[in-house]
Order: sequence, then structure tokens, then C-alpha cells
Amino acid sequence: MTATRIDGKAFALKLRELVGASALEFAAAAGRKPGLAVVLIGDDPASQVYVGSKGKATLAANMNSFEHRLPDDTNAADLLALIERLNGDDAVDGILVQLPLPAHLDEQSIISSISPDKDVDGFHVINAGRLSVGQSGFVPCTPLGCMMLLTDRLGDLSGLEAVVVGRSNIVGKPMAQLLLDANATVTIAHSRTKDLPAVVKRADIVVAAVGRPNMIGKDWLKDGATVIDVGINRLPPEPGKEKGKLVGDVAFDEASEVAAAITPVPGGVGPMTIAVLLRNTLVAAYRNADLNVPAHL
Repeated sequence: MTATRIDGKAFALKLRELVGASALEFAAAAGRKPGLAVVLIGDDPASQVYVGSKGKATLAANMNSFEHRLPDDTNAADLLALIERLNGDDAVDGILVQLPLPAHLDEQSIISSISPDKDVDGFHVINAGRLSVGQSGFVPCTPLGCMMLLTDRLGDLSGLEAVVVGRSNIVGKPMAQLLLDANATVTIAHSRTKDLPAVVKRADIVVAAVGRPNMIGKDWLKDGATVIDVGINRLPPEPGKEKGKLVGDVAFDEASEVAAAITPVPGGVGPMTIAVLLRNTLVAAYRNADLNVPAHL
């Protein structure tokens, strides 16, 4: 068996095109474009790249992009004041504070200051609560993107056994909740799980989100499993090369020998994250304008 490669890059491109077209429809109905505000504190190189790419993607999707770049020594009061202004700005539908924050800022208190209705990252405790009880809110972008790939591949997930390896608030827990809502039978596994390989091997669906390169090999997988690899890990560079290879939490080549379908790294889950962020921003815009959210979103 050779697994089908789940092309997250192609799926994300289609989603971004759909969001861009729908954003034009929103602007015609509401008299304004949807708006996403991104706040970056400090000069972390990776975060600067992420913020730049999000800004370009927002503009390409026919939305307004508002970037706020603050120095590394910005204090909590000034940051909270900025977020409060954005909460009250009708031109801003989504607010994203780029993580990680400098050590002197408390991540949870900053996220909690964002209006839940503009929390397009889905990290606010109110949105986490809404997800857990089945109410309409915002779901973190990466797990929602994973669900889109899974349902596109498998259709109805009812009765399938799913194992999520990893229990973070950003991926593992919301991923498990989404799978549960889709009527899968869900296990959350982690570093303390007894006989982890045996637990994973039961699964029809495996979502790996632990940050350990190539941890899950073919011996861990059930024949015909669908594997979603959220991990992005950079290996040490080979002699003569500046950068090491990017790999996931799943050993792709050997896992492909037994899985029915698998996401590659890169090119799998990664591109979905920004695409879903744009989708969440557009949904927020419709809700903030008291317009019905189109069913295709």
C-alpha cells in the first residue's frame, strides 16, 4: 500500500479563493471590507515572517489588514489599551496577537482581553467553552483546518476511532472536541499514556501534534489509517547545509507504507492555518455586521 498524499496546500488555495470571493460579497452587502488586526510585540524573526505573510494573505483575500508592531519592552497597560481600541473599532472584525509574547507579558490575560467575537484565533476561554458545549464560536485555526482535510477525505466520521496525540489548548484539546462533535470515538493520548504505540494503532484517524520529529512510525499505525501530521520540526543540518530538513511528528515515508492517506510536512496542515484564519475573519465580519453567514463558510 502507498498512502494517498493529502494536499493541504491545494485545499488551502481553494479555501482562500472562496474566502476572497465571499469577502467581495460581504463588502457589497455591508458597505465595507472585512478587517483583520494583527499585533506583533518585539522583533522575533519567525513572528515577523508570520505577520508579514498573514498581512499579504489578508489583502489578497479582499480584506483590510491593520498591522500594529510594538517594541519588545511594551508594557501590559499599553498593549491592553490598544486591544481595547481594536475591540471598539467597527472596521476591525478579527484581532490576532502574535504569539509567543515577550516574557514580561502574561499571555492568558492578553488573550482574555480580546473580545470573544473578534477572537479569530479561537484562543479565548469563552470560545473554548463554546466549543466544548456545542455553541457557535471561533475554533483555533489549525484543528479546524485538520477537520476540513479529514471530512474532505473521509466524509462522515461517525463511528470511526480517532486518536489525538497531544493535549495542547491550541491543537490537541480542540481537535478532540471537533472529532467528538463529528461523532468519532476519540482518545487523547500524550506523554503519560501507557503503551502509546498500541493506543495509536487502534485508530482509524491519527492526529499527531506533539512536536517530536518522526516519532510515529509504521509500526504504530493501523493498516488503512488516515494520518494528519500537525508537527513541524527542523532536524539538525546535514554537513555542508545551513538548515536542517523540516519533518513532522510522523515518519512520512514509512508511514505511507501502511496508511491510506497522510498529510506531508511541509505542504499539509501548515497552509491550512492562514486559510482558516481568513475564513474565521470573514465569519466574524458577517456576525459583527448582523448578516447571515453563508452556508459555504
